Amino acid sequence: MDITKIPQIKHTNSNNFFLLAGPCAIEGEDMAIRIAETVVSITDKLQIPYVFKGSFKKANRSRIDSFTGIGDEKALKILKKVSDTFGVPTVTDIHEISDAAMAAEYVDVLQIPAFLVRQTDLVVAAAETGKVVNLKKGQFMSPESMKHAVTKVTETGNEQAIITDRGTMFGYQDMIVDFRGIPTMKQYAPVVLDVTHSLQQPNQSSGVTGGRPALIGTMSRAGIAAGVDGLFMETHFDPANAKSDGANMLDLSLLEKLLTDLTAIRTTINSL
Repeated sequence: MDITKIPQIKHTNSNNFFLLAGPCAIEGEDMAIRIAETVVSITDKLQIPYVFKGSFKKANRSRIDSFTGIGDEKALKILKKVSDTFGVPTVTDIHEISDAAMAAEYVDVLQIPAFLVRQTDLVVAAAETGKVVNLKKGQFMSPESMKHAVTKVTETGNEQAIITDRGTMFGYQDMIVDFRGIPTMKQYAPVVLDVTHSLQQPNQSSGVTGGRPALIGTMSRAGIAAGVDGLFMETHFDPANAKSDGANMLDLSLLEKLLTDLTAIRTTINSL
């Protein structure tokens, strides 16, 4: 599918990659607006189609005392305010069937978490809202198996599916990305590379997931070279104090240089 056929993704330059980026979780209105304003300014300058990302709740946490959210409706209203303020679409993940219709009232893209992407009823509920459905590839799934997840979306009559690769488990505490899967999955839907979660180091004894953010640039450049349609990354102005996934986030101050370099790589590849 041509990504330009997905109407919620604003295409200032359809020859460039598109970007899903923002904080892991919505921690409050001020932080969301601050991050969105910075990313919109950069992506407008570089003509990168942009979708603001933020989880309205974090249902999948290692420890029971981990941050899960500020309240569902409160967070969803913040996502809507970001969209209204900056004129960009938004994406959030859902975890239960009942989340689909609720979140669809506020956002443009519904994301199915990697651990839940085989849950047929959840995927179908997301698809039936008519929203774009971003399917995170399970860390345990082959690229070929994502064809069936996409089919669950399209069989509802919704052709707006995206696949996001967030890495594959390598042992118990590391992730790898198999770039051979990118062209395979592009046969089924536009493909995004999640360059922050694919650098996670899960299952730490502390119950707090680790990460390798120093490699975000390397992973991003490799993804663009491999031909992904878009990139997904979590970013924060203070990753060390972010309430979720700070260990693998990109510091917001580093975003403009990275996206400038990636746009140059994409331009070169397009000229070949």
